[in-house]
Amino acid sequence: MTIQFRTLAAAVSITAAFVAPVASAENVKIAFIDPLSGPFAPVGQGLLHSYQMIADIANQKKWAGNNTFEIVGFDNKASPQESLTVLKSAIDQGYRYVTQGNGSGAALALLEAINKYNERNPGKEVVYINYAAVDPDLTNSKCSFWQFRTDANSDMKMEALTTYMAKDPGIKKVYIIGQNYSFGHQVTRAAKEYLKRKRPDIQIVGDDLHPIATVKDFSPYVAKIKASGADTVITGNWGADLALLIKAAKDADLKANFYTYYASTTGVPTAMGAAGADRVKYVGYWNVNNEGFVGHEIVDAYKKKYNDDYYAIATYTGIALLSKAINDAKSTDPVKVAFAMEGMKVKSLNGEVEMRKSDHQLQQPLYIATWAKTNGKDVKYDQENTGYGWKTNQKIDAYLASQPTSCQMKRPSSPSK
Repeated sequence: MTIQFRTLAAAVSITAAFVAPVASAENVKIAFIDPLSGPFAPVGQGLLHSYQMIADIANQKKWAGNNTFEIVGFDNKASPQESLTVLKSAIDQGYRYVTQGNGSGAALALLEAINKYNERNPGKEVVYINYAAVDPDLTNSKCSFWQFRTDANSDMKMEALTTYMAKDPGIKKVYIIGQNYSFGHQVTRAAKEYLKRKRPDIQIVGDDLHPIATVKDFSPYVAKIKASGADTVITGNWGADLALLIKAAKDADLKANFYTYYASTTGVPTAMGAAGADRVKYVGYWNVNNEGFVGHEIVDAYKKKYNDDYYAIATYTGIALLSKAINDAKSTDPVKVAFAMEGMKVKSLNGEVEMRKSDHQLQQPLYIATWAKTNGKDVKYDQENTGYGWKTNQKIDAYLASQPTSCQMKRPSSPSK
């Protein structure tokens, strides 16, 4: 189906400021390395389509001058080891840009491999756009010149979430549940630390970590949450692990409120349905039901093309940054583009964002939103045809969610332009 890009003019015009003619005309191929099979496949497929949609818009609107973008999927089966196999395949095929997001374990493996490859292969460097792997270590102790993260890290999200929670006197007992890998551990740590600092009266009545992508029935975990007397659950779960957790909570008639990172991602809205209304919240970098419905043209076109929901604006931000960097560097060479992206500011669908030079962690506004019935007013857009969508509670300025970094970045020699 052909997208009528004229309908997107309002949304994409915010990038016009960085569009400039580029002498060359190259096809910039980006390897999308994420799960395209297995339990997390629906999320991976949706995000691949999101990238491809934005690439199509960028090509039509010449965001990068005469250069074009092509996003090709590589299935890593949500495995760090498989990620390394497909990375080698992509590099062997000539890819100089890779993007990945579903799983910080895979992200850490990819980053280490890219660091080693670039050191051994000067002149053939690869740049990694991390659009969703949010372990804070990736831009702190593990930071790299070759990685640029376009999502907010988990500490930034927890800072925003706990600041919002601290204002609710009804929250007295919190249960934390997450996936047993690096990201899940970081969420648990930050939740405990930040709540203790902001609301020391809140009790942590439970703390569970479960195997990732293997639990089929979360009813035993929900029974423990019920028995604890928790009025609130914090979880960083995503994909099927969150959808099944929410479904088990619904089946058990658990009355606790859920504070999540990823309740807006594929499969979770359907699992919640009406039962999640007014009980489930998420913290993230965007909500289509924002103050001016900025980006709704892209949401409409994506729904028409894929019969799915566009929610991951890190895909938009990533292509916007690359486009401006290519224009500024007057080159598609990864080293020149990487230097151009450092400290760069662009207008994304959530406002002005900045790729912080010190650690390559994007600084951007965040949203808190609650699952609610559509009303044609502040909840115009639903998700997954449920009749329910996300009501914006608060937009949090970038500086309020920002976190310091311990990054000691080693940079290559700056290339001549």
